[in-house]
Amino acid sequence: MKAFVFPGQGAQFVGMGKDLYEKHPYAKELFEKANDILGFRITDIMFSGTDEELKQTKVTQPAVFLHSVISALCLGDDFQPDMVAGHSLGELSALTAAGCLAFEDGLKLVAARAIAMQKACEAAPGTMAAIIALPDETVEKVCAEVAAEAGTVVPANYNCPGQLVISGTEAAINAACAKLKEAGAKRALVLPVSGAFHSPLMQPAQEELEAAIAATTFHTPKCPVYQNVDALPHTDPEEIKANLISQLTASVLWTKEVQNMVAAGATEFTECGPGKTLQGMIVKICKGVAEVSVKGVGE
Repeated sequence: MKAFVFPGQGAQFVGMGKDLYEKHPYAKELFEKANDILGFRITDIMFSGTDEELKQTKVTQPAVFLHSVISALCLGDDFQPDMVAGHSLGELSALTAAGCLAFEDGLKLVAARAIAMQKACEAAPGTMAAIIALPDETVEKVCAEVAAEAGTVVPANYNCPGQLVISGTEAAINAACAKLKEAGAKRALVLPVSGAFHSPLMQPAQEELEAAIAATTFHTPKCPVYQNVDALPHTDPEEIKANLISQLTASVLWTKEVQNMVAAGATEFTECGPGKTLQGMIVKICKGVAEVSVKGVGE
């Protein structure tokens, strides 16, 4: 069975999508439609902007979404997923590619999400850190201990065995990193992000996104969509909407999502979008457990 997966923020790079724009008339049409919807030429930043311009949340999220969705749609008849999933922002890409959201509606929601998250970051500054080579249970325990003393810090992204990203206030993240190194973490690396994504500090953004989601039409997707908040497959539009709202403050259960997709019969994973981040994670999740093929679009 074929699974298509979609990356999140952080996978972007200058030049992304340019080949699609130049080679596929349909891709060019969608990119130009996106420029009109967003009110600025995001393609100029994607194709030939600077890293700094591309790193702005209001640009990054729509850019990754556009590259991911257009990559999938340009596959034509080769895009026949038995299941889809996306990491964080990538969940909106997955929902759009699977027909749960119209292209225009998906892009508008991503733009609204990006602006809401940027505002939340400014109102309650925070950061994230990648913890390498510790059991999830140890990271969870340390986060709980530090949160009781130093402020918000929670497990945010369960990326793969031995890689868990934590999120919270800067003081709490620094305190947790120190404790986790003492506990044996190979690395506790603070990430260059603008806020504490997938933590309670995103509550204002969640409320703003809820209003945007309520005003958007969701359809039954062409295949099950595995969602971050519970790692389970969903096809009911109301369930999908509720999970999408919860996602901003909840942990991304990516490891469990991939495990559940494999358990449901996935043998082939294709990453649609910039970079190979998810391919690397999937290989680690399945290592010694399941034989799956993992590739990017066009490979």
